[in-house]
Amino acid sequence: MKVVTGVVGNDIHVVANRLIDLSLRARGYDVYNLGVNTHLQEFFDAVVETGAEVLMISSLNGEAEGWGREVRLLKSKYKSLDDVIMMIGGNLTVGSGNAEDIVARYKNYGFDIVCHQMDLNTGLDMLQDLLEARGLVSEEAIA
Repeated sequence: MKVVTGVVGNDIHVVANRLIDLSLRARGYDVYNLGVNTHLQEFFDAVVETGAEVLMISSLNGEAEGWGREVRLLKSKYKSLDDVIMMIGGNLTVGSGNAEDIVARYKNYGFDIVCHQMDLNTGLDMLQDLLEARGLVSEEAIA
């Protein structure tokens, strides 16, 4: 299972990005890590180039919302991405807010999985559950 990952926008949280990369690899994913300071268009281009089934974007500085609003528009330009799982996690807003409202907002932007201020392993378990629900992997395939 191929995953494109990285940190969106003007975010330079390289340590968190590395931890995500290591955790994905430990679970058996084939990872294409774009690093930090990545523009949204670059993520979509990388998914097309690699044939990835999952796009996992992270943000820790809270600026993801400005970038995330463009996901639905970009998905509409790339018809081949209709079945790609779009996931985002980290600190997804500047300041505070109701987590349920933040998750709903990002889902409206086009993300399938939204992990606002959530433990990495919990988010990866959510990804596993969605992959299994869609019949893309068996429970034993990625552990």
